[in-house]
Amino acid sequence: MTYLLLTVTVMAFVAIYAFLMRHWMVAKPLVGTAAVMLMLTAIFDNVIIATGIVAYDQEKISGIMVGVAPIEDFAYTVLAIVLVPSLFNFFRTKL
Repeated sequence: MTYLLLTVTVMAFVAIYAFLMRHWMVAKPLVGTAAVMLMLTAIFDNVIIATGIVAYDQEKISGIMVGVAPIEDFAYTVLAIVLVPSLFNFFRTKL
């Protein structure tokens, strides 16, 4: 299984969840959060990959890179940006 296939599978479930929970999410704060989180992901992923702390099997990544970081790494940041606030708001009203 490639990282891209795994990422697309997880993103499909999160997209369905986000669609169902869209009334719990406020878009405006997510834009600023996304900008900061994606910038931090770009910086720190490149550092940990360039220093050899993390390595990827080149045959399992898509080949699309941001510096030395595969684009698949950024998908998990986007997923966190969508999931964390909506889950927080959902459970805040339930607890």
